[in-house]
Amino acid sequence: MGLLSELKVSVPWGHIAAKVWGSQQGHPVLCLHGWLDNANSFDRLIPLLPQTFYYIAMDFGGHGHSSHHYPGFPYHHQDFVNEVRRVAAALRWKRFSLMAHSFGGVIGGMFSCIFPEMVDKLILLDTSPFFLDYVEMSNLLTYKRQGIEHVLHVEAKQQKPRKVISPEEMLQSFLKNNSQVGEECGKLLLERGTTKVGEGVVLNRDRRLGLPENNFDFISQDQLDFFCRNIQARVLLVKATPGYLYFRQVKEAKFNESMKKVFQYLQSNLKERYHYVEVPGSHYVHMQEPQLVARIISEFLESKPGIQAHL
Repeated sequence: MGLLSELKVSVPWGHIAAKVWGSQQGHPVLCLHGWLDNANSFDRLIPLLPQTFYYIAMDFGGHGHSSHHYPGFPYHHQDFVNEVRRVAAALRWKRFSLMAHSFGGVIGGMFSCIFPEMVDKLILLDTSPFFLDYVEMSNLLTYKRQGIEHVLHVEAKQQKPRKVISPEEMLQSFLKNNSQVGEECGKLLLERGTTKVGEGVVLNRDRRLGLPENNFDFISQDQLDFFCRNIQARVLLVKATPGYLYFRQVKEAKFNESMKKVFQYLQSNLKERYHYVEVPGSHYVHMQEPQLVARIISEFLESKPGIQAHL
């Protein structure tokens, strides 16, 4: 089934754009894309899912077709959590499911423990709902400094018009910085991530988003335990193998240790409400081979509380 419509939710700084699939009478599922991606991230997956649900894939602020935030300030993790709440309020959703990839999973995880009564199911696609600070603690002050300086640098550059380049040059640049996405999926993301200007294109996204570590929150193990205990949702974590590559050049073993710790806390706190499934593929497996994850997600979405899904 194809796309039903486009949607715009008014916010004080402009609007949040979204794409809509499924039945308006169905249970709502809000879909959250990855860092610097957009709502097209779900174009190949959602049509394979049960169309009795009502899917809305939003563009985070500064991404895709959504408005950029007010000038002069960086984007923070909490800003995106706030956007999820604004969309839910505008749509008058009291309870819904979240399906999130990569950075969207970190936002979805935090939303699910801040507003636990609102989320019945949390589907995480090759992501973690939280990042532990012991991997990055020594860098936290550096990140804060870089965040301030980055905004000043971007503001100086914005006095000059954005560079217009050919679609092919844009694609090659995008693929160079997104090694796992692949050409076909890269084109799909750039359809929504660029605007045609003359014979070329320019990127839509806000330049202030350029430092990923400024958009993530790192939490302690005590916080991790408390946050996991506050999640009321049933959680499905679909881990691609090899899947996710960390956005910083940290030692792989140390990062894997961090992720395993998060997964252990989810299992120990959520128990039968936590489902972990591995599938072969890259970080963008939900775009590249959506059929691999569609069956798993569909069964989880359609399962009832107290009934174990055969994942």
